[in-house]
Amino acid sequence: MPSSQATMKTHRSDDFRPLLASAISLAICMCISPRLNAAEIQVGRYSSLPAMPTAAQVDLLVTTVTVSFPARIYTVGEAVKYLLQRSGYRLPAGEVMAPETADLLVLPLPAVHRSLGPITLIQALETLAGPAFHLIHDPVHRLISFELCTSAVRITQQPGSSLKSEGP
Repeated sequence: MPSSQATMKTHRSDDFRPLLASAISLAICMCISPRLNAAEIQVGRYSSLPAMPTAAQVDLLVTTVTVSFPARIYTVGEAVKYLLQRSGYRLPAGEVMAPETADLLVLPLPAVHRSLGPITLIQALETLAGPAFHLIHDPVHRLISFELCTSAVRITQQPGSSLKSEGP
């Protein structure tokens, strides 16, 4: 009987060898192989990308644009509408727009603004409006508008300060 028990013990230890070899092989493969988690997508043999939206997809106004306005664009308003065409944003209707904003949008487009970029969409819109206005955006309704800065309001409200041209 003692010899059969020795055989059984030897036989049991032999059963664990393939399991031990598999565990060691798995540990080595995990250490050597690239570590990809569920939030990454392999796009090549040695490269992967995070499975998440880009910054421009999350915030549409940080999209980088390079634009040369066509010759048919004459005013700041037309340039703003041209920039917003594929952005998902739009200008509000004219009747709800502040008079100062409406005045801005009918101004001629400066020649220096005919080509912009590479620049973010929000910076391009702010550039077109100039320093007297700041950008207002409604992300819920995806509306863009401009508001006269308080410093510009003080200048235009001074008595006797009429900076508008009377015509040619």
